[in-house]
Amino acid sequence: MIYPKFIKEKDTIGICAPSSGVGHKLDDFLKSNRVLRSYGYRLKETASVRRNNVRSASAKKRAAELDQLVTDKKVDCILCAAGGDFMLEMMPYVNFEHIAENPKWIAGMSDPTNILFTVTTKLDIATLYGRNGAGFSDKPERSEKTFLDYLKGDIHPQKSYKKYINFLDMINELDAYQDVKWICKKDKAQFEGRLIGGCIESIEKLIGTEFDYTNDFIDRHKEDGIIWYFDIFDMSAYNFYLTLLQYKNAGWFRYCNGVLVGRPAFPKVENKNLDYIKAADKALGNILHIMEMDIGHTFPNFTLINGAMCKVKYADGKGGISFKLK
Repeated sequence: MIYPKFIKEKDTIGICAPSSGVGHKLDDFLKSNRVLRSYGYRLKETASVRRNNVRSASAKKRAAELDQLVTDKKVDCILCAAGGDFMLEMMPYVNFEHIAENPKWIAGMSDPTNILFTVTTKLDIATLYGRNGAGFSDKPERSEKTFLDYLKGDIHPQKSYKKYINFLDMINELDAYQDVKWICKKDKAQFEGRLIGGCIESIEKLIGTEFDYTNDFIDRHKEDGIIWYFDIFDMSAYNFYLTLLQYKNAGWFRYCNGVLVGRPAFPKVENKNLDYIKAADKALGNILHIMEMDIGHTFPNFTLINGAMCKVKYADGKGGISFKLK
């Protein structure tokens, strides 16, 4: 596994928008810029970042702007500006040879899964999942600080949080925190393996395409075992069940030591007899899995390293994760 160089003060973070532009939340983006500069980082923004559009630019232009940052020797890591829905369109135009020649940390969450997942599974270059460019506040909480720590190489263990807030409540700035309780069939569990995953809706769209290097990745790292993680945005419980079956039938869960699942941002349960927990139980069977974890679109959330060795500990509704870069 290739681990790019971590960043330090006065290094440059390149920001591009491979999915949506940030024009609809420009105030948040500008605040985030101020926060990143307060840590001593320089910023370089590509031309389409601030567009108020579900597509920041054409597919070719988005790929070209990513490539601009990849090949710029003065840019030290790359942060995706925002999530969205249409990043898959730009994938045929991504220059993976340039990424292989210029390994840098590429970070983001949600729709940027398309590039993060593919870079790690195709090129064995580690990537970071957990925060987009508009996701930093002037009063950072622990998960935000952890993401920034990981960017500079301080890869400390992460413990489950005491409280979490749903996606919409956070967007609407409501004080609606709930207790964190991970759910597992076992009272206690501990396992490790090489971590891979992302937003489940994005990963689903890659199956069978020319960007699906998943089985190659699994075969390369079968001696380590694989840990999957899934961030659910608005996939219904019914489709979650079928998608897990699809992954299973594609061979993706062979050599699997565990599956980690976050809380859905927009839960949709068509039938109480098949909610998300029952869907995972039914689809995964004896594969060890933990639900309702601090992953993805509910906050605070973990920073996850695609490609790294990950150790997971669970006991009585709580737990933690740690990483080794080997």
